[in-house]
Order: sequence, then structure tokens, then C-alpha cells
Amino acid sequence: MDETGSEGTGKDESGRDESGRDGIGDGTESAEAAAIQRHSVRTLVASQVAGGLGVSAAIAVGAVVVTEVFGRDDLSGLVQSAQVLGAALLAMPAASLAVSFGRRVGLGVTYAIGAVGALIAVVATQLQFFPLLLVGTALLGGGTAAGLQARYAATDLAPAAGRGRALSVVVWSTTVGAVAGPNLAGPAGDLAGSLGIEPLAGPFLIGAVVLGVGALVILAGLRPDPLLTARRLGGASGDPPVRRRGVLRAGWAAIVASPPAVLGLVAVVVGHTVMVTVMVMTPVHMTHGGASISIIGFVISVHVAGMYAFSPVMGWLADNVGRVPVILGGVIVLLGSVALAGTAHEGHSPGLTAGLFLLGLGWSACMVAGSTLLTDAVGAADRPAVQGASDLLMGLAAAGGGALAGVVVGSYGYGVLNAAAAVVLVAPVIAMLIPACRSLSNTRSA
Repeated sequence: MDETGSEGTGKDESGRDESGRDGIGDGTESAEAAAIQRHSVRTLVASQVAGGLGVSAAIAVGAVVVTEVFGRDDLSGLVQSAQVLGAALLAMPAASLAVSFGRRVGLGVTYAIGAVGALIAVVATQLQFFPLLLVGTALLGGGTAAGLQARYAATDLAPAAGRGRALSVVVWSTTVGAVAGPNLAGPAGDLAGSLGIEPLAGPFLIGAVVLGVGALVILAGLRPDPLLTARRLGGASGDPPVRRRGVLRAGWAAIVASPPAVLGLVAVVVGHTVMVTVMVMTPVHMTHGGASISIIGFVISVHVAGMYAFSPVMGWLADNVGRVPVILGGVIVLLGSVALAGTAHEGHSPGLTAGLFLLGLGWSACMVAGSTLLTDAVGAADRPAVQGASDLLMGLAAAGGGALAGVVVGSYGYGVLNAAAAVVLVAPVIAMLIPACRSLSNTRSA
């Protein structure tokens, strides 16, 4: 059995037929699928640029808003946690919409929810009403939820041997917006100030506009819908079985039944949780050392570049070297990142900048390879449910980590937070050993 769980069936490494697409034959249908795939990826790339800009602009100042506007360091981690929790809770509704109506509706509606959340965050900051800020940033998580599920939309019509590259191109496209977003904190603040709005609410205002653009791009441009096209070319008709069984229940059942899917899930959950937990408290750590918002924006931009800029490399490696080796490499890079960040002094330092870059790079490896492995390991009919369930758990775990991060830093310091993150990274390694342990147990029993 290889890393994707196929067992010498005469099929490709994902267990699908030799055409390379699930249930999509050769000739005219394959040509149609390829043409729609190219158009879909272009549309997804355009929406990801806008989505990345909107979400990252807001993330860069979320904790600082609580510290500076509300005067509560101990609550600073809750804004990021609310955004991550919102992304998690919106993952399943987005997946359910995709199952019922296709990716276009699922992604477009979820981006629109993110735009509304950003507007609410602007109002909450202006009114200095913390509960409303949490509501707004939770709904802002719609931008993150849509961006995450867009990577899976790129695989609906992709050939099995190219899924990693297709997924990674969409992840990479977030780079432009995501890197630019934090650096807009200063100009966005000036714009907000000129409008009579609290300057730190400026990035939320920018986020509302560009997330709205992302929603329009998807709703107008993602036609034909890649998921519905894949079903049609695969001969599917009627009510999807996954919807009849219940989307969340079907997703968990499909994951638990496949050890490779479990590994893919653990990789994305742990990688995302470690990244969010450390990143959310880095601006506060820097603020305590006197770093300006411009310097903080620069460091976060370097981190975001690490997350997205090298994702095509991760996709190529996942397709050509293997999903599991790339996941293991990501874990090693993440260990190096928390070692550098955890030993950096307050304020700004080269070690902290390098640590945040590696934090993004390790996340990229785990996210791209883990997501691709998860897609490979389950059947086409179960994929939207599995992908939604994965994003739900990933977001819930990261939200919990972000919420605890402020408490840990407040009580024990930023270094202890990074040490705790290093301990969490043991989980993917254990998941990698499960198939080997099962094989050894079966051999002994025989």
C-alpha cells in the first residue's frame, strides 16, 4: 500500500481510473474537463488575491486593536481566535452549499459573509464595543473559510497526478493580497482617520471592500461550476448520497475509514494550529518591545510570504516526491521556526523575522501536502464533506490554541508558548507511524 492508500488495483496512486480524473473519461469529456479546469483555476486565483488582501489586512491589527483601543492585553488573543473560530464554524455551511449548489455558491456566499463581518468590526472598533468586535471578526472568518475551500475547488477537475500543483497554485495566489495586506495598515489608518473613523479600524474597512470584490469574482466568474461539472461528467445524477447521509457525519466517517486521510487531517490541523497560535501573539510580543505598527506589518508580511509564496514548490514536491515526505519536512521546518521565535527578545529582531518566515513555510508544506493526501484518500462523492469536516476541525483547534495563547503569554511568556507549540508537532509523526504499526501487528498475528 502506498501513502495514498491504493493497493495495486491497476489504477493510479489515488485509486482512481487511468484517465486521471474520477469517473471522467477520455476524448471530448476530458477535453471539456481540462478547459473548465483552466478557467476555474484562473477565477479562483483572482478571488484569492482579493480574499488574501482582505483577511490579512485585518489579521495584522486584530490583537493590536484590543491592546491599544480597548486596553486589554489579556484579551488580545480572542479577536484572532474569534476569526479562526468563525472560519471553522462556517466551513461546514460552505461545504453543505457546495454539495447542494456547487462551489460557486458555497464560496461566493462565504466571501460575502466575510465582507459583512469586516464592516461590523469597523463599527465595533469605532464604538469600542468588544462583544460586537468578536461577532464581526467571527464573521470575517468567512473570508478565511472561502479561501481555504477554494484550494479544494481547484482539485475537482484536476488529474490525480497534478492535484498537488493545482491546489498549490490557488494557495500561492493568495500571496499578492496576503503580503500586501499587513503593509496597508498605515495607509488604511490614514484613510479611516480622514473619514472620522478610528485609524486602527482602517484595515477592517479595506477588508470589507476587497472581500466583497472576491465574492463578486466567484459568483460571476466560476461558471461552469467545477464540482457540478465533475459530477455531470462522472455520470452522477439526483441527490448526492453525502447530502442524504448528512454532510458532517459523512465526512467524519470517510476520514476515519482511511489511515492516509487521518494523516492528511492531522497534518493540516496541527500545522494550522501551531501557525495561528504563534502568529497571533507575535504582534503583541513585538509591541511590548516597542516595535511600531509598520515594523509589525513587515514581519507579518514576511510570515505570510512564507505561507504562500513557495506553495507551488510544495505542490510539485507533493506530486513528485510524495505527500508524506513533504508533511514530515513541514513538521521539521515548524520545529525550527518555534525554536527561533521562542528565543527572540521582545520587539523586532532578525531571529524573530526568520522564525515567522519558517512558521509560514512549514504551514505551507503541511497544508498543501496534507490537503492533497486527504483528497486522494477518499472517493469523489465524499470529498466536499471530508474537506468541510477537515476545515472545521482545523479551525476549531486553531481557535482554541489562539484563545489559550494570550493566557500563556500573559502568565509564562512568548517563549513558553513556542515550546508548547513544539510539543504539539509530535502528533503528525505519531500519525505517520500508525500504518506501520498496524502492518507490524498484522504480520505478528499472521
